[in-house]
Order: sequence, then structure tokens, then C-alpha cells
Amino acid sequence: MSDVHPLYPNLWVADRVRRGEAYEILMEATAEPVDWADAVWADVVGHLADADNHQRSIAAQLLCNFAAHDPGDRILGDLDALIAVTKDPKFVTARHSLRSLWRIGLAGGTERRSALLATVSKRYGDSFTEKNGTLVRSDIVETLRLLYDATGDDNVRSTALELIDAEPDDKYRRKFARFWKGWARP
Repeated sequence: MSDVHPLYPNLWVADRVRRGEAYEILMEATAEPVDWADAVWADVVGHLADADNHQRSIAAQLLCNFAAHDPGDRILGDLDALIAVTKDPKFVTARHSLRSLWRIGLAGGTERRSALLATVSKRYGDSFTEKNGTLVRSDIVETLRLLYDATGDDNVRSTALELIDAEPDDKYRRKFARFWKGWARP
């Protein structure tokens, strides 16, 4: 791990200040491709199940940033572990990870984006029995808009509109539709 960013180990320390500084710098750095992603990928995946919710959140967000620049489909093998973090008992952890998932669809082929859409659609359906399910569904619809804006993929748009239509509460259906204002239903 000699070629890894020198602040990478600080992501996993107990010291909140050091961890926070490393997080800010590394999230900005990984908004672009980094040559050390392969070297730490497995370690980051391991932190998705960390006892510390902050570290689970950091791991999920970092992994999504890595995936945004990884042309292969390696992330598909880690999608279940990522989705588990979106159901974290600490809702802030769940939400941060959920709101990062869209980045997975920025790279790779249609298989990856299709797998992501299927996964978030299932997550949308699973959220109906959760305490914060409405927020989960809103975040999914909003992040699908981010993915659509970045890719122009009509499958993303049609999936989002189908999810909005699946919302049983008219109030929330209208609220979710605001992210897609101006788009006609397919």
C-alpha cells in the first residue's frame, strides 16, 4: 500500500478530527480517478461491515466514488454489501450511503447500470415497511435524477418514473415527481 494516498489510513481511526479531515480530502480526490483504488478496494469493502457507523458510511461513499471511475463490473460483486449499509440502524449512515449509489452507474457497461437500477428498485420496494421509508424512496428518486442528468440514459428515467408511479400515497407521489418535473410519463 505504499502508493496509496497518505491520508487513507486516517479514514479508519477513532479520532474524529483526523478522520474528518481525511474524509474531506479523499472524497474530493476520488471524485476523479485515483491510481490507488485497486490497492484499497478490498479493504474499503471490509469496512462496510465495520462496528463504527461512521466508518461504514465512509466506506460506502468511497466505494461508490471508486466505482464511478472503474470501467469493469467489480462493483457488482459488492452491491449486496453496499445495499446492506443503506439499511443501517443509524439512519444518517444509511442515507449517506444511499445517496452515493448513483455514482456506480457513471462507468461500466449497460449490465452494471441495469444491475444498479434493479437493485435500487428492489430497495425502493423494501422501504415501504421501514420507519424512514418515505425519505429512502425520495432519495432514490432524486439520485436517479442525478444519474440521468449525468448519463442521459432513458432506462434511468423510465425506472424513476415507474417508481414514482408505484408510490401509493398521492402526496408523496407528487413530491417525488418534482425531481422529474417536465418529463412525460412513458
